[in-house]
Amino acid sequence: MIKNKALLGILFFISSLISVYSCTTQKESDPEETKTKTARVVGYLSSDNISKMTSIQFCKLTHLNVAFANPNKDGSLNFNGDIDALIQYAKSVNPTIVISISLAGGVLSEEQAANWSFLIDKAENRPALIQSILNFVELHHLDGVDVDLEWEAVTTGYSGFVLELRKSLTERKKLLTAALPNNSRFENINSAALNAFDFINIMSYDSTGPWTPNNPGQHSSMSNARDGIDFWHKLQNVPGEKITLGVPFYGYNFTYATVTSSTYGQIVEVGPQFADQDELGKIYYNGRPTISQKVEYASQYTGGIMIWELAQDSFGDYSLLEVIHKKYTSLKFKTTGLCGN
Repeated sequence: MIKNKALLGILFFISSLISVYSCTTQKESDPEETKTKTARVVGYLSSDNISKMTSIQFCKLTHLNVAFANPNKDGSLNFNGDIDALIQYAKSVNPTIVISISLAGGVLSEEQAANWSFLIDKAENRPALIQSILNFVELHHLDGVDVDLEWEAVTTGYSGFVLELRKSLTERKKLLTAALPNNSRFENINSAALNAFDFINIMSYDSTGPWTPNNPGQHSSMSNARDGIDFWHKLQNVPGEKITLGVPFYGYNFTYATVTSSTYGQIVEVGPQFADQDELGKIYYNGRPTISQKVEYASQYTGGIMIWELAQDSFGDYSLLEVIHKKYTSLKFKTTGLCGN
């Protein structure tokens, strides 16, 4: 009897130790197990392609940037396309999608460029422009503004304009983002303006193209993506979570003297095998494996992926948006929480 009591005591002591160890281990592992990793997926849609909206799976996007709006000389905004129909449809598919109007664009007419300079370089002209932007956002129930002024259009008033716009948008709890080159910082963007953006979309593509017809090759390589992230994070001190890595849904065709662009959708129509390559003759683009590799890299060093341009995808089994969505899901990142994510 005494022996049995002693044995029971020993067993109780051992089970207590196991219980304590188990609880301690569980507590230590809980934070990692319950921690949710998130990423944004930002897609641009051109006003020219709003008619294709029903082909786009908005359940796989956290953010939608509608491109582009540009001002008249009096500050009023021009936008061509039924933005309200787009917003209504996108929100019906994904009620939490964040929709912004994207301003300017990489290709401006002389008149558009002159209007931007007139409105932002003269401090007294900014209030009218900013009020027009705010009115546009409120009228169309938008969630924010994306600034896509580039190269010569980034004039001396850029930073002042961004800071004043930031103040007005903050008061209304709206988002402010920017599209910026892969590894160049315009001299007219000061630190305060750069820090004013909620996040930046780096255009990690177009390292060659129609402007360099004698330089055929990949315009959006994996090394280009790494260089862009390093430039903004390490050299410009932008936090990784505020960087969004841009990927192209198009390629450039260097077959002839005049270089043209081809959408990923057009390339895949030639043959489905090209979905898993980065070259078709002298057409250079990003296929599914490269996009997947970029998502994995972005998941480690940035806050997400940006797409130019959504309507250039292949809307079927070979969709690049689907690759992005599935890759983030397999990496256990929450993006939209929809469509199986």
